[in-house]
Amino acid sequence: MSRLLVVDDDKGIQKQLKWGLSDYEIVFADDRASAIAQLRRYEPEVVTLDLGLPPDPANASEGLAALTEILSLAPSTKVIVLTGNTDKEHALKSIELGAYDFYQKPVDVDTLNTIIHRAFNLVDLENENRRLSKVSASMGSIIGNSPSILAATKRAEKIAKTEITTLLLGESGTGKEVFARSIHNHSDRSDKAFIAINCASIPENLLESELFGYEKGAFTGAAKTTKGKIEMAQGGTLFLDEIGDMPLPLQAKMLRFLQERVIERVGGREEISVDIRVICATHRNLQQMSTEQTFREDLFYRVSELIINIPPLRERENDVLLLAKSFIDSYNEQYNKSIKGFSDDAKQAMLQHKWPGNIRELQNKLKSAVVMADTPFITAEDLGLFVSGDNNSSELKSLNLREVREIAESNAIRQAYNLAEQNMSKTAEMLGVTRPTLYSLIEKYQLTDLKTNS
Repeated sequence: MSRLLVVDDDKGIQKQLKWGLSDYEIVFADDRASAIAQLRRYEPEVVTLDLGLPPDPANASEGLAALTEILSLAPSTKVIVLTGNTDKEHALKSIELGAYDFYQKPVDVDTLNTIIHRAFNLVDLENENRRLSKVSASMGSIIGNSPSILAATKRAEKIAKTEITTLLLGESGTGKEVFARSIHNHSDRSDKAFIAINCASIPENLLESELFGYEKGAFTGAAKTTKGKIEMAQGGTLFLDEIGDMPLPLQAKMLRFLQERVIERVGGREEISVDIRVICATHRNLQQMSTEQTFREDLFYRVSELIINIPPLRERENDVLLLAKSFIDSYNEQYNKSIKGFSDDAKQAMLQHKWPGNIRELQNKLKSAVVMADTPFITAEDLGLFVSGDNNSSELKSLNLREVREIAESNAIRQAYNLAEQNMSKTAEMLGVTRPTLYSLIEKYQLTDLKTNS
């Protein structure tokens, strides 16, 4: 049952609302202090608030103060202010302060009930939007519509609800941790910890204690027993980035943990059971390393129950423009800028650049461009890139004219779609076709990832 807080010192109105609003669980408060106490205790989603509260019921000061305090503690609460017939000024002031609505006395329970019901409906809608936003934000953090990234994302979505140990393969800067976090956020462990550790960034002599923890006195400086990253991930997900850089002696201990799901802290003898999911990542060729005996073969098979290959940015067609737009929006907010987009030469330069540093390189160039740009549109010069005269840098993979035409048309549609910032009318205009023709081509080439509602 939905919970309603009624703040009113008039016992008659309290009684009237108690019997007239029987669809809700109602809690009452007589003044500002008790209203805040009830708010903290019951966390009601909707509040009715009389502005004339003691100790000064003739004025609205206490009521407005209560409104301000309620919204500061619970900003999403819907507050319906009750005012007198001649109190329009204070009613408008309360709306200015963030009240959901106001209702003038005398109270008609049926009318007030309609307003309250509408407020609860809005609460339900906002809660659902937040829930959907959380879901879309998880895999939604993987931005792109190129076939290569869609294939990787599809594999990630399929295994997210499982406990399978996953190995993410990709060059540095391709977003392996973003994938790992997305898998975690889509899993049944999403409400637990996501713990990441980079095996390449920690000195070899410290990595074991960082992963497994240590007992007091295990080594010089071990002043107290300390949990490692594995224990800290209890119930959640452990992300081992750059596992290919893990020292060989430590790999044996890691293998035992993955097989038995128990650990021993450095300097300890007690076995500790751990329930976590493990996701690993590397830019190295672990299979080749296992052949060369620089990475344990049995560990390789243990961490690679399922492999997801994350493509480099240069192989993601026009995704660079989608990513760039997303980063611009973020940096605008971060640095209080108002960059609107990119000049044509900037778009062409980003499409032509090979991006050896992948997404991380793109982020760095965009961050500096946003900070330094003097115009609303970022140019190729702002990015430190240049446009070459060759727009046909990709080699043909087939000499069959029908296949060549299909590939060329599909690529042209995707490129126009991204250059037009996902606007279908502008996409059709750039391609020199009508919207119905564009929709037919999208269906013909099964470009189902392109949104056709704009």
